[in-house]
Amino acid sequence: MADTRSVTDTVNTDVDDMEFASARRELTGWQVHLWRACAAAFVFWHLWILLVEPVDPTVSRAVHVFFGAALGFSLFAPRSSGQPGNRVPWYELIFIIPALLIPLHYIFDADGIEMRTFMGPNTQDLLAAGVGILLVLEFARRTAGLVMPLIAITFIAYCFVGPWLPGILWHRGVSFDQALVELFNNNGVLGTIVQVSATFIIMFVVFATFLQTSKAGDYFNDFALALVGRLRGGPAKVTVISGILFGTISGSAVANVVASGAFTIPMMRRVGYDRATAGAVEATSSTGGQITPPVMGAGAFIMAEVLGIPYTEIALAGLIPALLFYVANYIHCDLNARKSGIRGLPKEELPRWVNLARHAYMAAPLVLLIYMLVQGFSPFRAAAWGIAATLVIMLGTALTHRITRQGQNPLVAMIGALHETLASIYATLHGSMKEMMQLIAVCAAAGIVAGVIGVTGVGGRFATMLLDVAGASAFLAMVFAMCVAIILGMGVPTTAAYAIAAAVVAPGLIRIGVPPLSAHMFIFYFAILSAITPPVALASFAAASMARADMWKTSVIALKLGLATFIVPYMFWISPALLAQGPLPDILQAFITATLGVYLLACATEGWMQNGPLPLLLRLLSGAAGLGLMVPELMTDVAGLAVAGLLWFRQQRLYPKEDAGRAVVQS
Repeated sequence: MADTRSVTDTVNTDVDDMEFASARRELTGWQVHLWRACAAAFVFWHLWILLVEPVDPTVSRAVHVFFGAALGFSLFAPRSSGQPGNRVPWYELIFIIPALLIPLHYIFDADGIEMRTFMGPNTQDLLAAGVGILLVLEFARRTAGLVMPLIAITFIAYCFVGPWLPGILWHRGVSFDQALVELFNNNGVLGTIVQVSATFIIMFVVFATFLQTSKAGDYFNDFALALVGRLRGGPAKVTVISGILFGTISGSAVANVVASGAFTIPMMRRVGYDRATAGAVEATSSTGGQITPPVMGAGAFIMAEVLGIPYTEIALAGLIPALLFYVANYIHCDLNARKSGIRGLPKEELPRWVNLARHAYMAAPLVLLIYMLVQGFSPFRAAAWGIAATLVIMLGTALTHRITRQGQNPLVAMIGALHETLASIYATLHGSMKEMMQLIAVCAAAGIVAGVIGVTGVGGRFATMLLDVAGASAFLAMVFAMCVAIILGMGVPTTAAYAIAAAVVAPGLIRIGVPPLSAHMFIFYFAILSAITPPVALASFAAASMARADMWKTSVIALKLGLATFIVPYMFWISPALLAQGPLPDILQAFITATLGVYLLACATEGWMQNGPLPLLLRLLSGAAGLGLMVPELMTDVAGLAVAGLLWFRQQRLYPKEDAGRAVVQS
C-alpha cells in the first residue's frame, strides 16, 4: 500500500495538550512496567466480567471508578504547568491509597452495604462516600480540566443552598449525610452513567484501540483518500469520509481531531485551503463522528440505558441525521473548492485500488460489528467478535510479514508471530486504559450531577419551567432546551456533555409532549455540537492549534459547516420520520427532501451554487427553500423544490462552465 503520509507535513500534536488538564508523566524503570501491568490487568478484568463471569454491579462500578482513579493519579501530575516528571512522587499515595481502599470496602462488605440501604449508612459508608466524591473531583480535574469538576461542585453546593434560592431553584434542603449517600451510591457516582462506562464504553474503547493497533484506522484513511482524493477539494472530502469511517468509534471529538488532523490538515493546506478552513473541516468532521452509528461516540449507550430500549433502535434512529450532517459537510467542501478553484491530489500520490482491495480484510472488524448489531446481538458480543477479528488480522499480518519479507520457515514464523501478537495485545490493553481514564473520570463526575438532580428534585421544577415556556410557544421551549444543552456541554468531553444535559433537560422536554427518543436525540445532538460552538469549542480549538489558525475564525467556520445539524433536531421534533420512525415511504421522502434542503442551506451560507456566486437576495431565498425542504411536509417540500429548480436553472444559464483559474495553491 502506498505510504500516503509521505505527501504531508506531519503535525506533531498530542491530544493531551488539547483536552487534558494536566501533563502525563512519562514513567520509567520499574514504575512504567508496574503501571502497564496494572492497567492491562484492569482492562482484562473488565472484559472477563463482561463476557465470562459477571460480578455484583456495585462492586464492578466501584472498582471501575477508583482503581481507574488510582492509575490516573499515578499517570497524571496535579498541575499542568512545569515538568510532570518520570516518577510517581510519594505524595500521590495520599490519593492512591484511599482510591484503592474504597473498592475494597465494597468488595468485602457488599452484603452489609446492601442491607444498610434500608437501615441507613454507617460511619465507614459515609467516609467512603465523602472521600470518594473528593477523589472523583480531583480525578476529573486532572484528566478533563476544571470545567467538569466546577459543574459538579456547583451542583453539590446547590444541595445545601437551595432553601435560600428563589423560584424554581428552591428546595427543602438536603442533610449532609443524605447528600453523601445520594451523590455517591447507585443514584450518583456509582449510578447508571458509570454503569454504562464500566460496560459499553470500555468495551468499545478497547475495540477502537485494537483497530488502531491493527492499522485499520490507517486503512480507512487510505480508502477515503483513494475514493475522493482526486476530486475537487479532495483532501477536505477525505477528511469528511474519514470522519464517517473512524470517528464513530472514539469517545472524544478532540481525539478524533488529533488522530486524523495530523494527516488531513497538511493535505488540505497543500491544495489551497486556508488554515482556518482546513482546521474547521477537520473539527466538524471529527465532531460528527460522535453522532454517527454504529457506535455514536459511546454517548448513545447511555441513552439506551436511560430509555430502556435496544441500542440498535437508537443507532437506526441516528442514521439519517448523521448522513445529513456529512452530506452537508461534503457539499460545503465542494462549494468552497468550486469558488476557490481548489483541485484534488495528483493520481500518482494516491493509494492504488489494487492494493486497497488486497488489504480489504482490514475493514472486517468494523463490518462484522455492524452486521452483528443489525442481527440483534448484544453490543458486548458484537464488540467481542470485532476484537477477535482484529486479533486474527494482527496475527495473520505478522505471520505473512515474517514468511514473505523475512524468509522464515512457517514454524519459526508462527512462534514469532504469536509472540509479536501477544506483545501487541498487552500494549493495546494498557493503551486502552490511557484512553479510558478521562471517560471514567467525567462519567463519575456526571454521576454527581445526576445525583443532585435526583435528591433535590430540580429536574421536575425545570420541567415545570419548560411547560410554562411551552405554554407561550413550544418552539421557544425547544430553543431554550437547545441553549441549555449547548452551555452544559461547553468545555466538557462529548460523552459527559450528553449525560449532564440529558439529566437536566430531558425530563422537561418529555413533560411538554416530546417523545422520549426525540427528546434525548435532540439533547444528544446539541450537547455534542458544543464541541464546535463558541466560546468554548474544544474540537475547533484543537484543530486550530494543529492548523496554526486563529481559534475564533476556525470556530465560526466550523459553526457554518455544521449549520444543518443545528436545524435537523428541530425537524425530527416536528416529525419523527428523520429518526426512521414511521412508514418507509415517509422516511424516504423526508430523507431525500432534507438532503436537498441541506444542499440549498450550504449554497446559502457559502454564497455559491453550481459554477457561480449567489447574490444576497438569492442566498436568503436558497436558505428559506432549504429550511422548507427539511420540514417533512408536502407543501413545504413542493415550494422548496420549485425554488431549487428556478435557482438551478438560473445558475446553469449564467454560469454554464466552471471557471478553473481562480485558485492559487498555497504553500
